[in-house]
Amino acid sequence: MKVLVFLGALLLTLPNMQAAQQASAQTPASSPQAATLLAQSAAALVRNVALSDVTLTGTARRIAGSDDESGSVAMRALATGEARMDLSFPSGSRNEVVGPSNKCLAGTWSGPDGLAHPISSHNLMTDSSWFFPAFTVGRMVSSGKLILSYLEHETQNGQAVEHVIAYQSSTFQPPAGIPTFSHLTQMDLFLDSSTLLPAALAFNIHPDNNAGLDIPVEIRFSDYRPVNGAQIPFHIQKFISNTLALDLQFTSAVLNSGLSPTEFVVAGPPTVSSSGVPVPPSASGVMR
Repeated sequence: MKVLVFLGALLLTLPNMQAAQQASAQTPASSPQAATLLAQSAAALVRNVALSDVTLTGTARRIAGSDDESGSVAMRALATGEARMDLSFPSGSRNEVVGPSNKCLAGTWSGPDGLAHPISSHNLMTDSSWFFPAFTVGRMVSSGKLILSYLEHETQNGQAVEHVIAYQSSTFQPPAGIPTFSHLTQMDLFLDSSTLLPAALAFNIHPDNNAGLDIPVEIRFSDYRPVNGAQIPFHIQKFISNTLALDLQFTSAVLNSGLSPTEFVVAGPPTVSSSGVPVPPSASGVMR
C-alpha cells in the first residue's frame, strides 16, 4: 500500500516538475558581462549617492515637420518610476505624465489645447525617466525581472560604446499580430567604452491602435556634469524615426528636493494596449 501511495504521488508530481523545467528552459538567463557593465555604469553615475527624485530645467527646441520652435522645459522624475515632462513654446504648452492610476500603470499627454489624452499601455513598457540615465540604469540593475544581454563593442554616432540590451521575458503568448512582451519592453543601452556613462538609449514606440508597428526612438546623452556627487547629462537629444524631434539643454539640475507623488497623478481609467489588456505597474519593472 505504501508503495502504491508513493507511486501515485510521484505520478502527480512529475507533470508539475516537467512544466517547471520547461518554463525554466524557456526563460533566458542574463549575461554576467552585461550585468557587470550595468553595475559599473550605475556606480559611475551615482557613486554612493542615494537618489529619490530629480528636477531638470532649461531650454528646449522642438522640431515636427515644418514646425521648429524654441522654449523652456522642466523634467521631473521619482526613483519609484513616476515621471513628467512640461514644455512651453510660443505655440503653447505640451506635457506628458506617467504614474500609477487605479493600481495600473497609466500616462497622459496634452498639447496646446490642454486636453489630456491617454497613452496606450504598449507605450509604457520601457523606462519612464528616459531623460535621467541614473534612474534607468539603476532600475535595470535592481529590477530582477529584466533579462540583460551584452551584444558587442561597437561604434555609435562616432563614439566607441558597449551595447547592452535589457528586456523582460514572458511565457505568455500574445494573439496573432500582437508583438511579444520581450519586444515591447526591450531597451538598447550604449555605454561609453571609456567612462561607462550612457551615451544613448534606444527603444520603440507604437501607434495607439497598433502595437505591432515599431517607431524607433533614440535618446542621446552628452555634456555630463557632476551634481552633488552624481553625473548628469545636461544635453539630451531625442530622435524619432532617425529625425531630431527634441533638443534639450539643461541649465539647472536639482536632486532629492522632496518631490511629491501628487505631481505625477494620472486621472482617468487605466490605459490599455491594442490587445485590450491593462498593464499593472510591476509588469515590466520599468516604465517609459
